[in-house]
Amino acid sequence: MSDPIIRIEGLTKRFGAVTAVDSVDLEIARGELFALLGGSGCGKTTLLRLLAGFETPDSGRLLIDGHDMTGVPPHLRPINMMFQSYALFPHMTVAENVGYGLRREGIAKAETATRVAEALEQVKLSDFAARRPAQLSGGQRQRVALARALVKRPKLLLLDEPLAALDRKLREGTRFELVRLQAELGLTFVMVTHDQEEAMSMATRLAVMHAGRVVQVGTPHEVYERPVSRFVADFIGIANIFERDGHWTVLRPEKIALSPQRPTTLRTVQGKIIDIAYEGDRSLLRVATDGTVMIVSALPDSAHQRGQSVWLGWTDGAEHILAP
Repeated sequence: MSDPIIRIEGLTKRFGAVTAVDSVDLEIARGELFALLGGSGCGKTTLLRLLAGFETPDSGRLLIDGHDMTGVPPHLRPINMMFQSYALFPHMTVAENVGYGLRREGIAKAETATRVAEALEQVKLSDFAARRPAQLSGGQRQRVALARALVKRPKLLLLDEPLAALDRKLREGTRFELVRLQAELGLTFVMVTHDQEEAMSMATRLAVMHAGRVVQVGTPHEVYERPVSRFVADFIGIANIFERDGHWTVLRPEKIALSPQRPTTLRTVQGKIIDIAYEGDRSLLRVATDGTVMIVSALPDSAHQRGQSVWLGWTDGAEHILAP
């Protein structure tokens, strides 16, 4: 990577006997929307807090824009952080909340007013400047928190589970807003999330974390199509994982054709439908075959019935063989 804004070298953080971040090496390019993805306790939030300066590493180095951040306090780093709770002051207006950090830094009133107006325009909240947080929806409060982070013009914006406090419908709309805003501003966003759908739909690249380590880095397409381990294959999306010829093989449900007659594909297996989960735009079928149960994605067709005998077929190219 020719121009990383973040370079992490052997970063380790322990809390007593627990190693939360374990010898992590990672580079994040300028202008990326990068996601740290993993389950609870994997170390992703600790890594974000190390970036922000809220935690001190036990070993390793962290460089931001080429500068070693060892010993640099949070307020002197070229970053800002948007917390999951948004942490807005209820007694302040939207404009006062957004401008709070600038006032603390002693920025002149005129410049503060200009920058606050620009930030509110960026997040489409100019008409809400005089309101207080209690008068806003959850999505609007999230955008206030984002404007407060953007107004300081950081090189790097850290987002801790930015959509977790929103309901599902609002999360979907806000997800696109964040992606649009990041692309327009050209800032580097580093986002922590446990939601794989969120990471896959938003990030330009992502790092899957497990037990304090980064186990795979790549684009969403690379991580989904070519997982490096059984853990990643099982964690990202839905996968059929089985052993063949001494190798573990990954086969995604949507790459399997389901037919009442034996298909002409290279790989075929016969089975019986044992469960059907209707999901609106698709149905997930659990098909019992000789020795295993396969999950198949199919169009929501009422002709599928439990107990029905079916054939499954796929090409060799549909499989991904995991490295030993």
